[in-house]
Amino acid sequence: MSLFLIKGSQLLLSLSILIVLHELGHFIPAKLFKTRVEKLYLFFDIKFSLFKKKIGETVYGIGWLPLGGYCKIAGMIDESMDTEHLSKAPEPWEFRSIPAWLRLIIMLGGVTVNLILGFLIYMMVAFIWGKTIITNEDLPGGYEVADIIKPYGFKDGDKILEVDGKSLENIIDISKHLFLRNVSTVKVEHYDGQKEVLSIPEDIGIQMFETGNMLPFTALVQPIIDSIEPNSPAQKAELMSEDLILSVNNVSIIKWQDFTKLVKESASKTIDLDIKRKGRIISKTINLRDDNTIGVSLMIPVISPTKLRFTISESISRGYDKAYWTLLDYISQFNYIFSRKGASQLGGFGAIGGLFPPTWNWQGFWESTALISIILAFMNLLPIPALDGGHVMFILYEIVSGRKPNDKFMEYAQLFGFFLLLILVLYANGNDVYRAIFG
Repeated sequence: MSLFLIKGSQLLLSLSILIVLHELGHFIPAKLFKTRVEKLYLFFDIKFSLFKKKIGETVYGIGWLPLGGYCKIAGMIDESMDTEHLSKAPEPWEFRSIPAWLRLIIMLGGVTVNLILGFLIYMMVAFIWGKTIITNEDLPGGYEVADIIKPYGFKDGDKILEVDGKSLENIIDISKHLFLRNVSTVKVEHYDGQKEVLSIPEDIGIQMFETGNMLPFTALVQPIIDSIEPNSPAQKAELMSEDLILSVNNVSIIKWQDFTKLVKESASKTIDLDIKRKGRIISKTINLRDDNTIGVSLMIPVISPTKLRFTISESISRGYDKAYWTLLDYISQFNYIFSRKGASQLGGFGAIGGLFPPTWNWQGFWESTALISIILAFMNLLPIPALDGGHVMFILYEIVSGRKPNDKFMEYAQLFGFFLLLILVLYANGNDVYRAIFG
């Protein structure tokens, strides 16, 4: 099964679940408030439907265009642009006939379902699969840090102890915190054991975004020897597997790249090494080969994450925290869209499909679905006509002012919102196509 089909099928299933539940968030309160629902559809049924069945006063169906779904409520000016009812007197079962506060509940129903669903899914994931974290103990060499953050006091080999006075459960979250959460201080332990509290500038997230360095912290690869070539200078000098190289020609090193660089650039045909072997410091003088190598290979570090398991009560708390921070992080990330680079990175269905794992994995599927659910909640609440947030905006105006917006104005507003959304969808998916072709 191709990668495209695996990701595509996950995306289709996820969106189907989310769309149906979102529209039910409108449908159920509408029915409770004795408001007629004419249609409830998964996907759009332009010209024809794949399936439809009328039960009572409502037509339930599946459309052919998988760009969303809709709940058509009688007497409501929506994206369908059906305004025939406006020429008639309001019926008691129409949307326009019920009080504004009830209409507000109906319009907020979909967003509310998406938020609750995100929380419930994260809670389920925490309970069934737990959480995998990386601790400082799992990274004995600490972090290798990018040049972008070195001016603020970070050094290769640093371990992250606290962020704004609080320890990180999962230390690999440090990059996300710097990018999205307005971090002001980070407490680190340097490679030499010294601890220091570093001040972080307010624009660190912007710096990361503009430079494209979204992961300024990566696991540091220590200069530990794995294997030794037969009859090599290293073998003749009696170097051994698991030796930790401390210095080259009296220059202290903490990462493998420093070792290879110093050896390669050596002007002499011999090098002096200090190594650590089973707690002892040993000095070696080694002859270099003509290509300035000694015949050793790197020991690839094996990171063994820590697995956490949670009770039901712990899972509830974990699910809430995850949903809460996912929403806040997305809102923070959304700010970057209003820049030239951010606009160019806006993605459509291709980008959304990329959220899913490359193989069918239920944990990955549900985590991606929860994320999309929360994203949909936020996006739908934007004050754009044709979105739930647009309807909410006009209803709130009515509640505050005591006056309904003019029907003709609402008609034009919905039309404007529809075309604006169409342009955004085309632009976002156009970016996906461009990236797929040109990288």
